[in-house]
Amino acid sequence: MIRLEAVYILMGLLVGGIAIVNLRDRDHPKRTGNALFWGLYAVSFLFGSHLPDLANGVLVLAMVGVAAARALGGGSAESTTVEERRASARRWGNRLFLPALLVPVLTLIGTFALRGVRVGGVPLVDPRQLTLVSLGVATLVALGAAMLMLRPPAATPLREARRLLDTVGWAAVLPQSLAALGALFAAAGVGTAVATLVTEWIPLDHAVVAVVTYTVGMALFTIVMGNAFAAFPVMTAGIGLPLIVGTFGGDPVIMAAIGMLSGYCGTLMTPMAANYNIVPAALLELPDQNGVIRVQFPTGVVLLVVNTVLMSLFVYRA
Repeated sequence: MIRLEAVYILMGLLVGGIAIVNLRDRDHPKRTGNALFWGLYAVSFLFGSHLPDLANGVLVLAMVGVAAARALGGGSAESTTVEERRASARRWGNRLFLPALLVPVLTLIGTFALRGVRVGGVPLVDPRQLTLVSLGVATLVALGAAMLMLRPPAATPLREARRLLDTVGWAAVLPQSLAALGALFAAAGVGTAVATLVTEWIPLDHAVVAVVTYTVGMALFTIVMGNAFAAFPVMTAGIGLPLIVGTFGGDPVIMAAIGMLSGYCGTLMTPMAANYNIVPAALLELPDQNGVIRVQFPTGVVLLVVNTVLMSLFVYRA
């Protein structure tokens, strides 16, 4: 059975390769810090499932130390010149988007097509991680298609991945770290504490009020924590399951789906979601670091209202 561990191994090999490329680049001003940071990250992917919790915690703290010491930075040269990229764009046109489009298309196909595939009576892919495994397979296929189509040097994907991650820096690990923080909060009982505070200060006698509290709470917690995955276990354990599902009999599937979308509304509004909002501003060299957030904020508010209305209309329908 193919499990999520296979995707972790692929990520570990990629990030480990990036660490090696950094270490071998003697012209890079921060090659040692970059190599150490991405090397530690690779260890967490490759061996994290087999290490004790304390060891994984030490790895995270070491990565934080490297980032806090300002030992990370870009500076690597691009693998192609501007003229070469323009010539490639003229040659391929919109076909350049084909490898990127293969990723979502093949992920969707794999999610449905592999669901019932069994080998020796055992599912080929872990049913609980079907989408993520399909995403990993789709990414590999898209990479192969791009290599066949563009015929770059074999090391180009690794060098370009290194250049991108060096530019993004520590923000690249935020989604994984904040998702883990959300799970930690849930295990620590933060959801119960939130439920206690909410029930004391907000009258939750009506089902619609519970929905508004849940969707707005998802957005607010996401704004604070920077990631909807971190906010989801807290708000769902504190408001969603005990009130919307338990007290008022709501549909947990609809609640979870629209609840996550409500959290994503908060992602559009916060600098804490650095990988979404601050990194693009840096990559595009925008004069206003918060320029992306200013543009997205009205959209986030409108979508939050729409999500709240949709959940109010559908979550309590049998």
